[in-house]
This record gives sequence, C-alpha cells and structure tokens, in this order.
Amino acid sequence: MFRAPPIRTTTVAGLLLLTAGLGWLLSQDAAPGPRPDCTGRRIASWSADFRHTAKFARYGNDNTRLDDWTGGDGTHSLRLPDGRTLWLFSDTFLDRIHEPPGPHGEGHHWRTSGTGAAPLLRHNSAVVMSRSGRPERTLTGGTAAAPGPFFPDPPGGGLRWPVGARVEPREPGATGKVVRVLLWHRAPGTGPWIFGQPRGTEVATLSLPGLHLEGLTQTVDQTSVPDPGRRVLYGTAAVRDGGWTYVFGGDDPPSSPASSAFLARVPAGRLADRGSRRFWDGARWQRRAGRARPVLRGGGRRGVSLGPPGVPPGPRINGDVELYRPRFLRVRMATDAP
Repeated sequence: MFRAPPIRTTTVAGLLLLTAGLGWLLSQDAAPGPRPDCTGRRIASWSADFRHTAKFARYGNDNTRLDDWTGGDGTHSLRLPDGRTLWLFSDTFLDRIHEPPGPHGEGHHWRTSGTGAAPLLRHNSAVVMSRSGRPERTLTGGTAAAPGPFFPDPPGGGLRWPVGARVEPREPGATGKVVRVLLWHRAPGTGPWIFGQPRGTEVATLSLPGLHLEGLTQTVDQTSVPDPGRRVLYGTAAVRDGGWTYVFGGDDPPSSPASSAFLARVPAGRLADRGSRRFWDGARWQRRAGRARPVLRGGGRRGVSLGPPGVPPGPRINGDVELYRPRFLRVRMATDAP
C-alpha cells in the first residue's frame, strides 16, 4: 500500500517552510507506488516588508473615514487581472484611531467607535490595494453609518470567514472573469467553540473589475457530521495545476491544538460548482466528502504530524500552499515551534 513520504522541515525566525512530497496527489486518480522524497528547501535569509507595513499603518490610522479598515486577522490576498491586489480579512475593526498614549498610558495607537464607545468587530472585510501597492478602499456590507461584514453573516447568527481565493472564468470557457472566494461558515458556539462551530464551506462570487458581491454558494456541507471537531472546512489554500484546482482544508478538534489537513479538487474554473468536487480518500478521488482522509495527520501538542505514525509532530498548518515545481507542492506556514 502506498504511504506518503515524510515531509522535511526547517524553521528560521518563526517561519517554517515545508516542502512536501504531495505531488502524487496532483495528477493521479490512484497512487501507483512510492516515490523518492523531495529535497527540503532551506531559507537563506528573510526581511520584514516595512514598505507595505507602513502603507497599511497609514491607511488604518487615517480618520478621514470611520467606516474603513483599521485592523484585521486571517489575512489572505489575491492579485487581480488589472494589477490590483484584493486583501481578505476575517475579524475586522473599523472605527476611530487615537494617537498614544492609550487610556492606561500605553505607548501605542488605540481605537474607539466614532462616538467614543468600545470599537465594534465585524466578522470580515476586504481591502483593495492599487497597482502601486497603496491600500485605497475598504469593502464592507451595510451602510456608511452602520457598516457590516462584506460577506454577510448567515441567517440566525454565526459568521463567514474568507480564506483562499482565485480568479476564474465566469463560466467554463467564457472570456469574462470573476473572483471566487472560499468562505468558512461557522455557527454560534460556546466553550471550545467560542469562535463558532464549523458548518461548511461556501464560495462567494465577486464581479470584475467592480468587486461587487454577486452571490454565495454552499459547496461542502458538514452539518451531518455529528462531532463538530471532525468537520472539515476547505479553503486554507487553492492551488491551480493543469486542469484542476486543488483546495486544502482542515478539521478543528477542540481537545488538541492540532488539525489534520485534507484535500479536495475541482475542475479548473468550477470552484462554485458543488457537484464537481472530488475528495482524496487516501487512495483515490471520490465524490463523498465524508470519506476524505488526511494528507497531513494531526498529532501531538504542536499540531500537524509531518509524516507517518511515529514521526515527531510538527507545527499546526497556518499559511499558504503554492505549486513549487511540477508534481510537488510547497507549504509555507508561521509557527512558534523552536
């Protein structure tokens, strides 16, 4: 039986670069046999991007408008066909920024609502960056007086967090383009589910060049899985290779900081087509999401195990996946592992 080769890791200054021998997933319906390990890539140097950091700081600290971005997490980005960049954020602050010192003498900027009350948290937003690299517009829902999340909260409560995104033809073979954004749908929760119980994955369609929200489509429903910790949300990264788009996801076990990574694929240009999805079950691609099996298995206090059973655990997946060379993927993630 085929077993995925171990994944080699290197940690430098808080950034972990993984070069994974997952190429056998990219073009095979069934794994024909073991392949040689791919050689790990070592980071020679890195540097902070002070230019873009300063541009976001200036944009966020500008009180000309009180309905635009001042900070957010869960950051993903997508280069648009005209050279602009779309930045996607999960939980987002808008509101007013004040110069230091803070109320208790803190030496940093701080925020309140426009009326001086506690700032309000929106569950998502987007920022459009110009071709020159300057943030210039925040996308939210609601109105200027009462802005809400750009991707509206689901009926009955809960939230939508944007993750990976791709530019695709509006229809397969069409010349017109749209943006597809993968969304994690979470329902209200308490205790271990303070950030919401996983419910499923959706895809939002945005027009180009206007970036208007045209619609939302549920693509993977996980509500039939009794244990919320075993529900898989897809969209951590979306990688195009040949005629397919590969979509990575993860489960959310509350008893451990570890998540296992799963993989689905869809024909290129059909991210919003629920019926076209296929899920890797450890041997082949098949239709039922419930039969998916991990491509990186969770284990240990630091997160995803980076190989077969018995291999010491590695850090939790939290980053980007990109095509490194034909038949191989590179997984980049932030970590606090030593």
